[in-house]
Amino acid sequence: MLKWIVATLLLFILSGCWDNKDINHRSLPIAMGVSYNQGQYTVYLDIPKVSETDKIQVVSESGDTINNIIDKISMNMESEIDLLHLKIILVDKEFARHGLNDGVSSLIRSRHVSPKTLFVICDESPDRFFEKMDKNSNDGTLIYDFFQRNSGLSPEIAYTQTWKIFRSIHSFTNDVVIPIIKSGNTTAIESTGSAIMKNGKMVGRLNNEETLLINVFNGKKTQGKIEVIGKGTIQIVSNHLKHRSYFVNNQALLKSKLSLKVILLDTKGNPSLDSIKSDLNKLVLERFEHLFEKIKLGGADVLGVGQHFRNELTRTQLEEWHAEYFKNLKIDLQVSTTIRNTGNLKDT
Repeated sequence: MLKWIVATLLLFILSGCWDNKDINHRSLPIAMGVSYNQGQYTVYLDIPKVSETDKIQVVSESGDTINNIIDKISMNMESEIDLLHLKIILVDKEFARHGLNDGVSSLIRSRHVSPKTLFVICDESPDRFFEKMDKNSNDGTLIYDFFQRNSGLSPEIAYTQTWKIFRSIHSFTNDVVIPIIKSGNTTAIESTGSAIMKNGKMVGRLNNEETLLINVFNGKKTQGKIEVIGKGTIQIVSNHLKHRSYFVNNQALLKSKLSLKVILLDTKGNPSLDSIKSDLNKLVLERFEHLFEKIKLGGADVLGVGQHFRNELTRTQLEEWHAEYFKNLKIDLQVSTTIRNTGNLKDT
């Protein structure tokens, strides 16, 4: 009797593994490219090699929906496509301008792709990009390494995951920027800035220096370098922001104080620390004002300023944030800089 009870329990416990597939029977793409043309999607899957004898494989298929295309590719391969380990989703500019809403929503709801997967826009066709990447990489992980914080990621490059895009599509007050890259001439990959996204659509572009300011304003710890014209080059060691939001005559006002700690990398001549500090503060303010005018022109709150006013607005007013409040928003930014003249050396 005891044997029958044990056998019955094992039957229920082990039945959950009936559909598991061995890793040797699964294909694990590291990157997926998506291009869009007149209502049709083309999906490219970059599958790295798993042994010395294997080659990097790029498979592609076209169709009406991304999930349908992935199912079609999996059906025609000898192993099942598993996208849970996907690291990068690369889309072309046509797809970004058309709108990522349907594609991102489909990926999130299907749960085929991790919401932490990085989203990138390509300045060239994905098939050409993957073709050049595979020539420069032995294992297909080059693009993944480019966006790793402990590897190749620079503070001038945006880092936007799929869940953040999904959130921005359904948020009244929080838009995002997405990094833009292409294959380089002397390097494998070249960063060309970032895309300003509003409601899932690309409405403008930022260069790398402007992207650095976005990262700083959004509170990301950066170590970007800024050249103070005629004085030298400094590197940001740490940055901290404080905000105070309020309304005056129904106009949104935001007072922000940016505190920078920097080190001198090199100088031209013998400029004083006060002159470098003054010129740096002026340069940061000028660049920020230019950046703010550009994003206001596109109507996209990529700085997330609206988040600071959410508690002061009703839901109906939040729906009108872009149309009524953001376009008339004023930001008063103060920059305070501390220069550590010892560079990366620490006093003992």
